Amino acid sequence: MRFKDKVVIVTGAGSGIGRATARLFAEEGANVVAADLSEAVDETVAGRDNMLAIRMDAGDEGDVERLVATACERFGGLDIFYANAGISGGASGIFDSTVELWTEVLRVNLVGPALAIKHAGPRIVERGGGAILCTASVAGLRSGAGGPAYSASKAGVINLVQTAAQQLATSNVRVNAICPGLIETGMTARAFEYARETGKEDKLGRLNPLRRAGAPEEIARVALFLASDEASYVNGQAWVVDGGLSSSHPVTRQEFGKPAF
Repeated sequence: MRFKDKVVIVTGAGSGIGRATARLFAEEGANVVAADLSEAVDETVAGRDNMLAIRMDAGDEGDVERLVATACERFGGLDIFYANAGISGGASGIFDSTVELWTEVLRVNLVGPALAIKHAGPRIVERGGGAILCTASVAGLRSGAGGPAYSASKAGVINLVQTAAQQLATSNVRVNAICPGLIETGMTARAFEYARETGKEDKLGRLNPLRRAGAPEEIARVALFLASDEASYVNGQAWVVDGGLSSSHPVTRQEFGKPAF
């Protein structure tokens, strides 16, 4: 019950990391607003009295404002915001990516967390402090773990939390990012399904030292730690949870003008 009577918002809570984290917060006593663009968010909160589902677009400022306001009106304030919602943008390379694709990926993956910090930060300050978390990625650390637009957006998230931590100095609001490796989520579902259908499931996550993919719950546990008082001296950091993948980031090099695979 680390979060008894705390008020928490989790975006991207319709599946994967967001769903696992929202439920774990609720199990540990928090009042949780689970937000997602998909109606699947209703399944996340089903049968739980201390959870509320909201349909919203994490990259739309009006939706983020309403989300924060609703949490405060329903539960009396806000203590923790986990900006987890994101999109992959597909596997397009730099030379065949459209401006529209870049714009949408950055809108959701980077502007979304910025809006969360902008609108949630002051409300968390009002409660005497708390935590803001953002989902980045090992793809934001260096090349080799995601498409160009996705990787750039996640690199931006890492810098965003560093900048926000400085701008919230003396407020007792900590801002940190989590950098997952390969996790089975809605975003990666097709890859996992294909691997199982073709008998290649053992190849998932084979590039990291643990030789396996991660589970959403493994990211959720780290999120709860970073949001808790146990991490009271952790601020402005990017926590990597990837089975050791980023210790080397082994990749197949792409040659100019040729497909990556």
